[in-house]
Amino acid sequence: MSETRRDEDLPDSVLFACNLNAVRSPMALGLARYLFGKKIFFDSAGVRAGEMDPFVIAVMDEIGIDLEKHKPKSFDDLEDSSFDLVITLTPEAQHNAMELTRTMACDVEYWPTMDPTLMSGSREQILDAYRDVRDTLMQRIKERFSTGYTPSG
Repeated sequence: MSETRRDEDLPDSVLFACNLNAVRSPMALGLARYLFGKKIFFDSAGVRAGEMDPFVIAVMDEIGIDLEKHKPKSFDDLEDSSFDLVITLTPEAQHNAMELTRTMACDVEYWPTMDPTLMSGSREQILDAYRDVRDTLMQRIKERFSTGYTPSG
């Protein structure tokens, strides 16, 4: 059983990063904002900006989180790069985050996360892969940032 974090132990700002900011990092962003509201500032970016994945929109909508308006962006598109914590979800994003933060006082955590876009099969099998990623990210985010939270949504 993990120790409950106190509010002062939490970062003020967190960036989730993946390759295209179209699947994993927008999922993490939506989940974190849902769970923690404005308690922590969350953003997401990719190594490159991709196109939003419709399966992401579908599986997030299943749990009441609307990502329809999410616009994928790259590290270069960030308005502010002064984060307390960068959580990378892919090896490529980890490399970029280490470059971005090498002159900053910023922690970087690597959470290896499966790429559901590699799944093939029926629509339902593909959706299940996306749901697995969503649910895994939900659990990791709850564990990492929990302070006795209640969902903000």
